[in-house]
Amino acid sequence: MVDGEVLAGPAVTVSETSDIRVDGKPIPAPERPRLWRYHKPPGLVTTHRDEKGRPTVFEKLPADLPRLISVGRLDLTSEGLLLLTNDGELARRLELPATGWLRRYRVRVHGPVDPARLATLEQGITIDGIHYGPVSASLDRAQGSNAWLTMSLREGKNRELRRVLEHLELPVTRLIRLAYGPFQLGALERGAVEEVPARVLRDQLGESPPKRKAMKGP
Repeated sequence: MVDGEVLAGPAVTVSETSDIRVDGKPIPAPERPRLWRYHKPPGLVTTHRDEKGRPTVFEKLPADLPRLISVGRLDLTSEGLLLLTNDGELARRLELPATGWLRRYRVRVHGPVDPARLATLEQGITIDGIHYGPVSASLDRAQGSNAWLTMSLREGKNRELRRVLEHLELPVTRLIRLAYGPFQLGALERGAVEEVPARVLRDQLGESPPKRKAMKGP
């Protein structure tokens, strides 16, 4: 029943002020948008179900958390900071290139690193017809045949850093996300999850976070 009228079909437009009842009882008010920092270990896929039966991020979360979705993804072997939210609209907002948030990574590669070639990534690069935007990359240290890099980008395509570095003949052996915009991995232990305080979330968004929209599916 919506605003006193029993629905005859499933398609109906409602507003925030609509009185929606099921079996005569008002539906619960939507929960406020919330955000969590999660230290994703390697070996987990960022999906709710995996057709190959691999373990997922969401299977490893504490059972007392609400249903969450990820802000962007980290692939199977990548690790580090993954943002999780109960709100689909907030997730989309944080993923938008227009948000302009810098995503920072620490990357271990195999092979000799030429800092001059790394510097060319600032101009963007096209590989196999796919254009990748500017990437900031610097050499932290080299040890034997391996090296650690710090890399940052504002808009990331699927497996972008791995593909860009492979194009430079620097295969990635470890990739850790350190930050997503103002949110940092910090000292969060591997596998740990910690909610971002509501005040901090409001401050970082510059306003009240968007009101929650329901997410589809169980």
